[in-house]
Amino acid sequence: MKKIYKLYIGIILSVIAVACSDKLDSDKYFKDRRSLEDVFTDKENTEEWLANAYSYLGGYNLEVSNMLNTITNFADDIYFGGNSLDAYKTFKTGTYDEGYRHSWDDSYKGIRQASIFIQNIDMNTKYTEEERADMKAQARFVRAYYYWLLLRKYGPVPLLPDEGLDYTADYDDLAIQRSSYDECVEYIESEMRLAAKDLPLTRAINQVARPTRGAALAARARALLYAASPINNPRPGDPDKFSDLVDYDGNCLMSQEYNEYKWAKAAAAARDVMELPGENNGRRYELYHKKATDIAEPGYPATIAPYQDGDFSTKTWNEGGYSDIDPYESYRSVFNGALAMYQNPELIFSRGRNQGGNSLVEMVKLQMPRTLGNGSNAYGMTIKMCDAYYMYDGSEFNRQTFLDTCQVGNRFVTKKEGEAGTYPHLKKGVWKEYAWREPRFYASVSFNGCVWPLLKNAETVDYKNDVEKQVNYYYGINTDGFSGTGVYLRSGIGIMKYVHPDDTNRKEIKAKAEPAIRFAEILLIYAEALNELEDGSSYDISSWDGSTTYSVSRDINEMKKGIRQVRRRAGVPDYTSSEYQNKEMFRKKLKRERQIEFMGENHRYYDLRRWKDAPQEEETLIYGCNMLMDEARRDLFHTPVAIMSLPVRFVEKSYFWPFSHGQLQRNKRLTQNPGWTYYD
Repeated sequence: MKKIYKLYIGIILSVIAVACSDKLDSDKYFKDRRSLEDVFTDKENTEEWLANAYSYLGGYNLEVSNMLNTITNFADDIYFGGNSLDAYKTFKTGTYDEGYRHSWDDSYKGIRQASIFIQNIDMNTKYTEEERADMKAQARFVRAYYYWLLLRKYGPVPLLPDEGLDYTADYDDLAIQRSSYDECVEYIESEMRLAAKDLPLTRAINQVARPTRGAALAARARALLYAASPINNPRPGDPDKFSDLVDYDGNCLMSQEYNEYKWAKAAAAARDVMELPGENNGRRYELYHKKATDIAEPGYPATIAPYQDGDFSTKTWNEGGYSDIDPYESYRSVFNGALAMYQNPELIFSRGRNQGGNSLVEMVKLQMPRTLGNGSNAYGMTIKMCDAYYMYDGSEFNRQTFLDTCQVGNRFVTKKEGEAGTYPHLKKGVWKEYAWREPRFYASVSFNGCVWPLLKNAETVDYKNDVEKQVNYYYGINTDGFSGTGVYLRSGIGIMKYVHPDDTNRKEIKAKAEPAIRFAEILLIYAEALNELEDGSSYDISSWDGSTTYSVSRDINEMKKGIRQVRRRAGVPDYTSSEYQNKEMFRKKLKRERQIEFMGENHRYYDLRRWKDAPQEEETLIYGCNMLMDEARRDLFHTPVAIMSLPVRFVEKSYFWPFSHGQLQRNKRLTQNPGWTYYD
C-alpha cells in the first residue's frame, strides 16, 4: 500500500469521528507535518505515538474516578452530596441533554491513533520482531477497548474499516452508519483474541499499566457477557427489545431473539482467563488474600476469625477455605493503595496512576470526614447499599428483624461493651444494626461512630488527637453531620472503600491503582453465564487459541469455581444447595454479590441496564438516616427517611447515552438513540 494512502487513514478517521482536518498528528505529540515514515522509523516518536493512543483512556473514559469524570459510578449504591449536586440531580433524573459529558470524540481519537500505529509499526526496524508484535498487540487492545467503552455507554456504534477509506470520496460517502450490537461485540471479541496472541502473560514493573494477555481475554469476556445479557438477548416474552434502535437504513441494531449460546460463549471466555498459567497456585490470577494475624496495631485491627461454617472454616486458603486469612484486610488492600500493581494477583487491567487530575486520590478526599481528615463528606452510600451487605454468618440483613429482636434500650453499644470488644469493629455509642456484618462491610462503609484511622495526622502535633477517632454524623456543632453548606453527607452513611489508614487530606493520600478489570469480575462472569444455561444444555466451545475444548453447561460444580472464590475471600459462607439448584434464586444472589463486591467500581450503573433492572432499581427512593437529629435523639437519627434532595427518576431513553448534535451533523448516517433529539 502506498505511503500517501496510509497518511490519509488518520485524516479520514478524524473526519468521521471528530472533525475535518488537514493534518496527520497525534494531537499531543506531533503538531508538525512530519510524515508517517519520519514518525515510524524513529524509536522515540514511535513510542510516543503509542503512548498517545493510550492517553484517551483518561477523562470520561476512566473506569473509576470522582464525579467529574465517572458520573456513572453514582447509580443507586453511592451518591454525590457536594457543591455539584445539581449535576448529580440532572444525571439521576435523566434531564441532561445531548451535549452532556461525552467520551465519543476522545474514544475515536484513540481508535484513530491505534489504527495508524497498527498499519505502520512494522516499518520500524529498530525494534525486534517480537517487540513490534507486542506493540502492535497493545495498539489492537487499546483500539478494541475504546470500542468496548463506546458500546457500553452509547450502544451500537460505527466500526471504522481497519484498511482505511478512499479520501477522494464525497463527504456524504465518508459517513459510516452504526453496526449492530452483535457486530460490535464480534469485532471486539476477535480483536482481543488477536491481541492476546502477541501480548505477554506478565509485564515488567515499569510496564504494569500496559495490557497483558489476560487483560485482552478479560475484556473479551466482559463484552461477551454484555452481548448475552437481556439488553441484547431478550428472554422469551420480554416485551422491550429496543426494536426502535435502528441504523440509517432502518435495520434494528439489537438482537430480537433469545440465544442461549451467547451465555455459553461468555462462560468459555471467562474460563480462558481462569485457566491462564502462572505462579499463583499454577494460575496467572487469584484473589488477593492476606494472612490472619493476632497482632492489633493502629489502623490495622487483629483478624476477626470468619464464621465457623464447617466448610471454608475447616480449610486454609490453599485448600479452598478461609481459616488462615484476614478477609477484611484482604479486601480493603485491593483498593486503598496498600498494594503496588505488580503485587496484586487479581488486578488484570488498570490505568495505574495515569488518571489525570480527577483521580481516585481526589475521590478519597471527597469521601473523608471534614472534622477529622479535612475532607468533604461529599460521597455517601444509600441505605439500600448499606443493607445489601450480608451478616457475619452469610445470612441477609433484615432491618425489621433487628428492630424486633434488639430491645429499644439496648440498641447502642455501651461503654462496657465497647471496651470489651463485644462487637468487633464497633465502639461505644454505635447503633447495633452495624454489628456482626460481613468483612466487606467494614472495609467499605463509614457508618456513624465508625473509626477513621488517619494515622498520618500523628505526624503533626496539632492533629494527634484526631488519630483513630470515631466519626460523628449527628446534627450539631463539631460534627460531620448536616451543615448549612452545600457539602455534607446526606444519608449519614459514608464510604470507607479506597481509604488507606495513612490517608489524610491534611498530609497526603496514597496513590491508588484504578481497578478497571480484576479477577473477581471474571469469576462472577463465569458463574452468572453458567447459571443462565438450561438444565440439559451443553456446548462444546474451543478455547481462545484453539488448544482445548470446554464442555459448557449449567454444572453446579463449575458455578462454584466462580462464586466460591469470591465468597471465601470475602469471609462469608457459600450458598446453600437449594440456592445453587434454583436458577432464579441464584440469579438474584449473583446480582447481589456483584452489588457488594463491586460497590463504587462503576459496575452497578451498567449492570442495572444490561439486566434491564434499571427501571425498578433506579426508580426507588434514596433513603438515609435522619440527618436533622442530634445525638440526644439518636434513635430517630437511625430511622430511615427518604432524601428528597437526592431525587430519582428513570426514563427509558437513559438506557443509552445520547449522541451530541455535533456528532450527528458530522456523520450524516449516524442515527440518534431512542428518546433523544436530532439537531434542527
